[in-house]
Amino acid sequence: MKLNYRNTVLVGLAFLAITAFWQMYDNVVPLILTNTFSLNETWTGAIMAADNILALILLPVFGKLSDRTRTRIGKRMPYILIGTLIAVILINILPVIDDKCAAGVNTAFYSLTGFIIILGLLLFTMSVFRSPAVALMPDITPKPLRSKGNAVINLMGAAGGIIYLAFTAIMYPKSKTEGLDHVSYRILFVFISAVMALAVVIMLLTVKENKLSSENDRIEKEHPEWDLSEDAGGSSEKTKLPREVLVSMIFLLASIMLWYIGYNAVVTWFTPYIKSLMGEDIGGASTCFLIANIGAIISYIPLGHLAGKIGRKKSIYLGTIILTLTFGLSFFLTTMMHSLNALMFVVFALVGFAWAAININSLPMVVEMCKGADTGTFTGFYYTASMAGQILTPILSGSLMRHVSYKILFVYAACFSFLSFLTMTRVRHGDIKVAGKTGLEAFEDLE
Repeated sequence: MKLNYRNTVLVGLAFLAITAFWQMYDNVVPLILTNTFSLNETWTGAIMAADNILALILLPVFGKLSDRTRTRIGKRMPYILIGTLIAVILINILPVIDDKCAAGVNTAFYSLTGFIIILGLLLFTMSVFRSPAVALMPDITPKPLRSKGNAVINLMGAAGGIIYLAFTAIMYPKSKTEGLDHVSYRILFVFISAVMALAVVIMLLTVKENKLSSENDRIEKEHPEWDLSEDAGGSSEKTKLPREVLVSMIFLLASIMLWYIGYNAVVTWFTPYIKSLMGEDIGGASTCFLIANIGAIISYIPLGHLAGKIGRKKSIYLGTIILTLTFGLSFFLTTMMHSLNALMFVVFALVGFAWAAININSLPMVVEMCKGADTGTFTGFYYTASMAGQILTPILSGSLMRHVSYKILFVYAACFSFLSFLTMTRVRHGDIKVAGKTGLEAFEDLE
């Protein structure tokens, strides 16, 4: 049995589109809120946390709805197709409102209220099809191959981030934005919406969801041994975790929340941060994130191999320590220097390496602990912890930056990264070593 890489790449186009959008959202929306609408860091952080609050509520709802959906094009594709179509329209309204408000137009629609309404509708729409998009790869992939599929999906998502960052770095360098009273992001929003539309059209034309899902169902029925649930008496009752495993799960979920608090503070605030401290703009920030993404992509395969040699937990130790050190070093570099330089680019490449080491090993550790229970439920625990961190951190870090100093950003991120290392030391389960595998094979147990 081999993974169908063609189909997995095509399904991964949804992740490419989603990642490109969220990269733009995290980088550009804070600039619009602070520059055009003059919101302070606390209010901007609260708005930036709204997508995660919506996701906590809507992801399970629309995931369950898509489970029950039956159409000619599949049960996931209608949500992906309709959601993307609506999102593409809403995306292109935002920069129009931004430009009009910056030009002094003041109407009920061209206002902060109009911007927030359109943004809220857009976030709702993105939440509608994110969960069905996540579920599509497992739907068409046999259980033993889902880890390899997950590796491909991660790479496709990273490619989406790189597409956005490369375009932004080219179109919005400091030389083009320095000294401008207002920077129009309309061409950027048009480009990202075009990427999303193209990705989903290709999926619609090439991914035959019903056929692939039916084939996968047939294969899995032939292998009942793949079902890890303990059903001794024919009951579907879920097994409770032993106390010591439950303790490990709690500390692992705490670690996940803590490193997301640290990392996403930088993702959310880095663009306005370097604008304030170094006079850089979105082009410089995008270059740094582009380098971090490239560092992560280059690291995926070697880190998967490393996890097979030293274990998942030690790999996460390595990631959290490097993340702490690079955030600490970034504090000194951004506060002592007046422009981006090669050393900062090296540091951000290491940030990408560290985040990859954490990211590819954390979900596998959560899922590994759910033997005899529902894998989907434990995956939900993972996303609850990660989104809880992403909800909290824009508000908390934004408030600290406003009331203390912008310079606190990397100190804040380093502290929470180190706290995640400390909580990981209390995790005793979920660390399965895989030896003798290379390349994408190293991802086999990293789903």
